[in-house]
Parts: sequence; C-alpha cells; structure tokens
Amino acid sequence: MTATPGTLGQLGQTSDADFEALVGKHRRALHAHCYRMLASLHDADDALQETLLRAWRGLDGFDGRSSLRTWMYTIATNVCLRAMERRQRRFLPIDTGPSSDVSTASWDRVEVWPDPYPTGGSVGPEEAAVRSETLALAFVAALQWLPATQRAVLVLREVHGYSASETATMLQMSIAAVNSSLQRARRTRADRTSTATRPSDRGDLASNAELARRYIQAWEQGDLDAVLALLTDDATFQMPPIATWFSGRSAIAEFLPTGPLEEQWRMIPTAANGQLAFGCYAWNATDEAFEAHSLDVLSTSGELVDGITSFLRPELLARFGLPARLGTAGDVSEPPMSAGVAGS
Repeated sequence: MTATPGTLGQLGQTSDADFEALVGKHRRALHAHCYRMLASLHDADDALQETLLRAWRGLDGFDGRSSLRTWMYTIATNVCLRAMERRQRRFLPIDTGPSSDVSTASWDRVEVWPDPYPTGGSVGPEEAAVRSETLALAFVAALQWLPATQRAVLVLREVHGYSASETATMLQMSIAAVNSSLQRARRTRADRTSTATRPSDRGDLASNAELARRYIQAWEQGDLDAVLALLTDDATFQMPPIATWFSGRSAIAEFLPTGPLEEQWRMIPTAANGQLAFGCYAWNATDEAFEAHSLDVLSTSGELVDGITSFLRPELLARFGLPARLGTAGDVSEPPMSAGVAGS
C-alpha cells in the first residue's frame, strides 16, 4: 500500500506536520534500511510508505518503552519480512553462474536483481565509511543469500547496532535464537561476499575524482586500451539484467569491442551504494542526442577498478537526479564532486 501525507492525515488526530516532526528525521535512514532488506528501490519505497502508515495508525499506542527510532525500525523490519514472503530474492549476474567469454556468452536475462541505491550528502569520514560498507552493492547482494530472519538479525545487529536483547524483542525471538541466527548469517555473508562484487576501498567521488576523470575520458573516446588500463587483472564486468558476466581483463578486452565500445558515449559522475558511479548516455543518431542508457557502478581497489556493474535500465538515471538525454556536447550541470551515503 502506498500512502501520501494527505491520506495519512485522515487517519488520526495528529497533524501531518506533527507526525513529520516526530518521524521525519528517520525517513531517509528507514528507506535505506528497507533497501538493505529488499534490494529494490521500488519495494523500499513501498515498504517505507507502509511503515509510515502503520506508525501513523499506531502512534497513539506508542508507550515509550523503547525509543521512537527502535519502534520505527521494528515496524519497518516486520513490513520488510512480510514483503519478502511475496517476492523473489534478487541476485547479481555474478551470483547466478560461472563467467563467460565472447564465444560462450548467452544473453539470457535475470528475472530480478538488486537495484543500485542513490547516495549523496555530507557526512563525516568515519560515519561515511560505516555507511558505505553497509550500503555497498557487495553487502546488499550478499544479504540476498540469507533467509529472511537471518537477514533481519544481521542488519539490526551489525548495521544498526542493536543488542541481542533489543533485536530479540523487535523480532519476537529468544536471545539464543538471535545469536544463533547471527552466527549463521555471518558465515553465509562471508562466503558470498568473497564471490560477489567486492566493496570499494573508498568508492566515493571525492576520493576518486582523478579515476572518474580517466574513466569518463576513456569511454567517451572509445579507447579500449585506456579502459583496460583502469582495471585490475581480475576485474569483473556484469550487466544486469543480462545473466552473462566476464571475469578478468583479457575476457573484458575481448568483449568490449563487440558491443559497448561500438557505441558513442557521454557520462556524468554520480554515486551509488557509496561507490563511484556514472550515468551513461549513448548517441542516438536519429534524434541527434545522447539518451539515457545505463548506470555503471564501480568497485575499486586502490587506484584501479576491480568491478563494473552496468545496470541496463535507463529509467534508473532519474532516481539519481540525472536527465533523460543530453545535447551533443553533454552540456549539463555536473553534480558536486563529493558523495556521501544515505543514513543508517
């Protein structure tokens, strides 16, 4: 169910303004929480709205035995757990099968996959590092391998810092069950993260302005050697929703000229999941404009790129505040060369 402030205002005596004053500061962090649980922007939107609706309806019954924040996270977590009963898990192509080369590549599509998450804003270095790690594409992808309860326990305990006792109360579990779930979740996450796209050392725009400049230049000039020079030997390249992915600089070098580098590109730097990202625009000769094509999310190792996840969904760019098309010069206002991440 999707609710607006107007519909919320019809459900109780508290005004929209009063309600927003109470819960507004938690809104962004709750949305990020729902995204971690569901790995989908659309599902996170719906889960947040249902959380706010349930909070509105239950506000008169809030007795203060926990903090308002804890109460809100309890509602949001249970909304997400119910949503997970009705939805498929979301996996990146790298988690669905072995890597390919051009001769064996299949262009089958993955049914559902994790969305990239728009990140931005000004936060302190320590806070940004923690938030980046827990919104990183690798972390969110690894969470998808966990059963619903284990996923909830891991996020509440390790992302939000709730104690075993608090988590048990929030999920109506025993403390022993929470501890057991956390141990199993940690083991699975460790196993899956090692095979997923790795988190960046420091993936934001501010820390990688020179890398961003070189990445844009290489792609806009169609320079295969320049692109390859940015990659580690074991870099990966995947393109959700295409199931095929490539591992290693050699396989990527064979693939790029057969498709991606046949296009003429313009790129705008942004940030996704606390990582360096780019809105990618392909030239449309008919309309004589660069049109939204995909969103590249990079994981980095030192000054090199060890993973490119190119989301082939043009509509995603609007969620990052990017235009649907550019002129021939790509003359748009660039976003600030800094990027934090959404609240935790």
